Amino acid sequence: MALKTLAALSALVLLAPLPADAQQQATPPAAAPAAAPAAPLPYGMPIAMDAARKAMAAAEEEATKNNWGVAISIVDSGGHAVMMHRLDGTQIASIRIAEGKARSALEFRRPTKALEDAVAGGGAGLRLLALEGVTPLEGGVPIQAGGRIVGAIGVSGVLSSQDAQVARAGAEAAVR
Repeated sequence: MALKTLAALSALVLLAPLPADAQQQATPPAAAPAAAPAAPLPYGMPIAMDAARKAMAAAEEEATKNNWGVAISIVDSGGHAVMMHRLDGTQIASIRIAEGKARSALEFRRPTKALEDAVAGGGAGLRLLALEGVTPLEGGVPIQAGGRIVGAIGVSGVLSSQDAQVARAGAEAAVR
């Protein structure tokens, strides 16, 4: 019993804070380890044509409501084109950019805003610029159904944040 008490007291003494020396700064407590990021969703079966039509209609509606000339691209879970629309007056370059945003969102299993942020952060995020076919610009969003990624939608033609607004409208409508 005395041994247990002695061990407990020793532990308290070792864990007790020591008085800080006037010349020394107290060291800050160690930061808590960061939580591990959530695992990305797995890929599922390719998006069904009726779901792709719903996504395209909702995206077009959002763009038209705001008078935004955009190109909208939808790819399936294998990265293959399912639909592409370019609204009247949209620059031709937006077609290729929208396709790139859709494929990048699909391949990285996350909105392309995360890729844009990584590049903007510099450092290791700049490695994305060396990868062929990656479009690290906001406006690409994965399309989910049943807890799986079934495709992605990419939009280009206005500000990237506006492209993303149109893409989110389409992705959300696909699963309704």
